[in-house]
Amino acid sequence: MSGCKPDLRLFYACSAPFSRLGEMNKLLQRSFYERDTVTVARELLGQRLVRVLEDGRRLAGLVVEAEAYVGEADRACHAACGRTPRNAIMYGPAGYAYVYLIYGMYHCLNVVTEREGFPAAVLIRALEPTEGIETMRDQRAGKALAELTSGPGRLCRALAIDRRLNGRDLCAEGSLFIEEGHAPAEVLAGPRIGIVQDEAARQRPWRFVVAGNPFVSHRKP
Repeated sequence: MSGCKPDLRLFYACSAPFSRLGEMNKLLQRSFYERDTVTVARELLGQRLVRVLEDGRRLAGLVVEAEAYVGEADRACHAACGRTPRNAIMYGPAGYAYVYLIYGMYHCLNVVTEREGFPAAVLIRALEPTEGIETMRDQRAGKALAELTSGPGRLCRALAIDRRLNGRDLCAEGSLFIEEGHAPAEVLAGPRIGIVQDEAARQRPWRFVVAGNPFVSHRKP
């Protein structure tokens, strides 16, 4: 976790092929989230995020991009200024959803990690849509498939995720949870997007993406 410039061609070999729909329905257990946040961020790639609407419709997508935010010492983390009513869920048990609003219009979904009392979470930045795509299109005003969930605000709008789901237990079936999927063949690691706090926070290679996936979000010039 040094502040040195990362190698953006960092690969991680994984044994299973990526993007097989409907083969596994087992929920990720709390022990998955109770580990080191950077490890969780990398290993969330290929897992299936599921949103069940009030009418029973199921929307889902495979995680293809995630970022780690680790403790009060991480100047990019919401906990950098200590515990507040907004970030309190980050200090709780692992495996819960931390949903916040940015710019007064975009929601972002995070998964709380590590031990209780230590504030850390993984931001889910992009999904590969797999279920309920037409409903996602309706909620994204008919956007093209590649634009439905290729960003944290986009995926939350497509899956109808907002502050009402803040604090939701992702380890239990209900309106929001994460199922086991398949690890991608190749993963790239690099700096997190939009970090301006300090050089160390900017350079940490804590953003993970599925190599070559068309649904990964893109850094603005």
